[in-house]
Amino acid sequence: MPDLCKLENYEEITPEIVKADLACAVEQILTVLPDFTDKFQPAYSIGNFYRPSENTDWTNGFWTGEIWLAYEYLKRIHPEEPEKASLLYDAGKVQVKSFLTRIEQKISVDHHDMGFLYSPSCVAAYKLTGDEDAKKAAILAADQLLTRFQPVGAFLQAWGPMNEKANYRLIIDCLLNLPLLFWATEETGETKYSEIALKHIHTAVQNVIRPDGSTWHTFFFDPVTGNPDHGETCQGYRNGSAWSRGQAWGIYGMAVAYRYTKDPSYIDLFYRVTDYFLQHLPDDLIPYWDLEFTSWTKEQLLDDPQPKDSSSASIAACGMLEMSKYLPKEQADAYTGYAKKLMKAISDTCAVRDLTRSNGLVLHSTYSNHSPYNTCNHYGVDECNSWGDYFYLEALTRLDCDWEVYW
Repeated sequence: MPDLCKLENYEEITPEIVKADLACAVEQILTVLPDFTDKFQPAYSIGNFYRPSENTDWTNGFWTGEIWLAYEYLKRIHPEEPEKASLLYDAGKVQVKSFLTRIEQKISVDHHDMGFLYSPSCVAAYKLTGDEDAKKAAILAADQLLTRFQPVGAFLQAWGPMNEKANYRLIIDCLLNLPLLFWATEETGETKYSEIALKHIHTAVQNVIRPDGSTWHTFFFDPVTGNPDHGETCQGYRNGSAWSRGQAWGIYGMAVAYRYTKDPSYIDLFYRVTDYFLQHLPDDLIPYWDLEFTSWTKEQLLDDPQPKDSSSASIAACGMLEMSKYLPKEQADAYTGYAKKLMKAISDTCAVRDLTRSNGLVLHSTYSNHSPYNTCNHYGVDECNSWGDYFYLEALTRLDCDWEVYW
């Protein structure tokens, strides 16, 4: 194992803190539920407060996922209070109907993020409640995701018209959309879904993971030959840097890839991308929005302050906890410990425990930050964001029980 000695002196989150943080988060979800049942939480807060939004963004499934995680918690921990679980159950059902309408009417679904939308919302609902509308919606979403497949190059195209060279690319995020396809094969018996997922995984990991374990956000292919062309960033600081959330998607993505394929090469890739992430954490363990800034001097950061992205830490923790199920004991214990240290840092510095401060769960996330070297919009910087809240709750749930994953 690589030298990660700098992490030895950090504390791990304890079972008692996990239970307290879970209880607090679930109560907060119940409190804001009336505002976010017929409406959804958007991708990011403004001034740390989410405003109700329509079900039209790629992120809306994360809020519904929080509802189902909270529902599971109450059923497991407080069966004597069925009325609270019923509130969440009813809200989850309302949101499932919205997701069915969205996919049937093809509302903002011409992109690859069907897994982010439908795994924590509808796959979760079907697994937990047997809701046939949820199953129908998720299968339709898997069908929609297949329409993004580019046979020339063998990958799922992220965004944009399918016949434009400027959009002939995949992005690292898509590794978390693939569980929807594996689930669809499990449910229908049709191998077309898993076959596409396997092809995309192979293409993605061959190209987005660099020799040093850092990752490209996006990677382009030649639309005529399908040959790899070049990597770029869209949301990272610059080409060649390591966008923190992308690196975290790589960690969780390798865990998911191994879970469904049992290909041992994905364990080796997991070690590479995870160790790069861990070795580029700042002293408080909350990643900067790009891992490059960990190497900046104090003077550079004073001159050009850079925001953190707490969501990356939660995503990475979930990935480490998932992969630890499949590792030898020594490595499993080590990466579980790293995940617990990340969650302790989030609990200490980012968790919301006062609804007058925010109606989200986790502060200090960054959605999209403009730099001199990228074309990003500047929004959701140092705010809550929906996936940050969701993966925080998922990580706590993983630490508290033997959880059946939605992915």
